[in-house]
Amino acid sequence: MELSTNNSKLIPEDERQRSVETIQYIVIRLGEEQYGIDIRNIDTITRMQHITRVPKMPAYLKGVINLRGVVIPVMSMRLRMNLAEDEITKATRIIVLKLAEEGQVGFIVDEVKEVVSLSVDDIERIPDNKEGKANLINAVGKHNGELISLFDMSAISLEG
Repeated sequence: MELSTNNSKLIPEDERQRSVETIQYIVIRLGEEQYGIDIRNIDTITRMQHITRVPKMPAYLKGVINLRGVVIPVMSMRLRMNLAEDEITKATRIIVLKLAEEGQVGFIVDEVKEVVSLSVDDIERIPDNKEGKANLINAVGKHNGELISLFDMSAISLEG
C-alpha cells in the first residue's frame, strides 16, 4: 500500500482514491421528496405520452408505451412506493431504465430536477428493510445540505 502526505497526514492511497470517486445521479421529485437514480441505469428521459393499459396488471403498472418501435412497460413510482396517485403536469416525465432482470422499464416521475455528482463519502447506506418504499431505497446521499434517497436498481421489478 502506497502512502501519500496530505496536510501533513499520512493517507493510504486506496482511501484517497475512494474519496475522489463520484457517481452521477439524476435527481427526481415524487411528491415532496427527492430521489436519485444512478445515471448509468438510465436509457432515456421522455415527456409523458399515451400509455396503453394492459388488463389484469397491478395498479402501479400503468401499461406500455411504444418508444422508437420498442414496447416498454411503464410503472408509477408513486403507486409502487405506496404514495398518492400520479398527478400529470407539464413537468411529468417517463424515465426509461435499463434493469438487469427486466430489460427496459419506464418510471413515471413528477419532475426531473438535475444531475448531481456524489462522492462515495456523501452516500450513507441504509440497512435492508423489506417493508413499503424502504426496500426500493438502499442509501441516502447528501448534496448541498439536502438529503436525496437513492434507488436500489436491483430491488426494482415489475412484480410487487
